[in-house]
Amino acid sequence: QVQLVESGGGLVQPGGSLRLSCAASGSIFRIYVMGWYRQAPGKQRELVAMITSSGNTNYAESVKGRFTISRDNAKNTVYLQMNSLKPEDTAVYYCNANGLAGAGVGPYDYWGQGTQVTVSS
Repeated sequence: QVQLVESGGGLVQPGGSLRLSCAASGSIFRIYVMGWYRQAPGKQRELVAMITSSGNTNYAESVKGRFTISRDNAKNTVYLQMNSLKPEDTAVYYCNANGLAGAGVGPYDYWGQGTQVTVSS
């Protein structure tokens, strides 16, 4: 059983900052890619940012220059620093990990339960 536990969401004013964290635990053998997705009401889930085990990153155009993804491989934890937040960043943010459940088993996608981020004055 693999669990992804997110924290750090909340309510923030436009222009403010939040930092999301996601820790993976359980019987996961190796994690290749970790990332953050978000889903706003009435919209499809979309990629926000992703990071490989070697530190390569990829961002959605809408968050480039404002969000920074980072990762602590020793702790199986991924972070998302969100600065200059806008009302359109309001969504439920989901953590994702892609990895092996055992040697040669997978890879599989694992998801967190989601954390609400609301940007409003």
